[in-house]
Amino acid sequence: MRVRAILNPRAGLRARRALEALRAERPSWSELEVKLTTGPGDAQLLAREAAERGDPIVLAVGGDGTANEVAEGLLGSETALGLVPMGSGNGLARTLGIPLRPGPALQALEGAVTRRMDVGIVNGRPFLNVAGAGFDAVVGEEFHRHGRRGGRRGVFTYVRLGVRKVFSYQPEAWLVECGNQRFEGRALIVAFVNGRQYGGAAVIAPGARLDDGLLDVVVLEDAPVVELLLNVPRLFLGTIDRCRRYRRMAVAEAVLTGATPVLFHRDGEPEPAVDRIEARVQPRALKVLVPRATADDPAGPFGPE
Repeated sequence: MRVRAILNPRAGLRARRALEALRAERPSWSELEVKLTTGPGDAQLLAREAAERGDPIVLAVGGDGTANEVAEGLLGSETALGLVPMGSGNGLARTLGIPLRPGPALQALEGAVTRRMDVGIVNGRPFLNVAGAGFDAVVGEEFHRHGRRGGRRGVFTYVRLGVRKVFSYQPEAWLVECGNQRFEGRALIVAFVNGRQYGGAAVIAPGARLDDGLLDVVVLEDAPVVELLLNVPRLFLGTIDRCRRYRRMAVAEAVLTGATPVLFHRDGEPEPAVDRIEARVQPRALKVLVPRATADDPAGPFGPE
C-alpha cells in the first residue's frame, strides 16, 4: 500500500525513527514515502499531490497545525488522513483515541478503519477540531510568540500563560447568532467545536460527535476570576457543561460579531483580528483513520456507521 507521510521537522527525531521502523517492519505499508515540510503551505500541497495521484493514506506527523494543513489538501478526495500526533495539544488525536507516542500511534493506524468526519469552515478556511475567539485565541497567540522566541512549548506552558493572562484579560461583548438561537453579552470564550476538546485533555464539548453534521457553539460567559479558576478542573474532568456560565448550541452555521476586531484561531493557529466570524459545517467532508476501538465505541465521537 502506498502511503505518504508528511512530517513537520519540528516533530523531531522520535517521529523520524518511528516512520523508518514502520517502513522496514510493516509489509502492508512498505511503499511509505516521507516528505518534510519547509514552511507554511507545504503540507497542504504535498497532501493534495498525494490525493491526486490516488494514494489511499496520507499521514500528518506533527501538531494540530500540520494536521489542519494536510486535511485541507485532502478535502473532497478519497484519501484518508492518519494523525501521528507530535504537537502540544493534539486535541483531535485524543478524541480519536490515537496514542500520543509515534510508535504506538503508527501501530494503531495500521489496524485502523476509515470513517468520514465533518469539517468546520470559519471565514472560508477549514478547521478539524476547534476554532473560536476570545481568551483562548489570545493565549494561543502568546503561546505561539513564546515558541517562536525559543521558549518551551507543551501543555504546562500553555496553562501557565493562561493563568497569568486571566487576571488581566477583559472579555469582549459579542452577538452570537445561530438561526433562532442567540447570545448577546460579554463572554470569555466563543468556540466553534467540531471535536470534543482543545487538547491536553481539556474537554470543551463533552459528548460531541464528529459526524453529526453540526458544530457545537460553546459560550463561556464572563464571570469573576475566582469563579472561572474554580471551574478549570471541570475542563479536565469532562464536566465543564455543568458550569452555570456555560452555554452550548448545536447548529449547522453561526455568526459572531463584535464592536471591535478580535483575534481568533483555527485549530489553535492564530489568525488576524476580525470583527465578524462566520462558521459553518461541511458534513462528512474528510475521510480519516480511526482506531477500531474508537470507531466501535457507542459513547465515542462517531455515530453508528
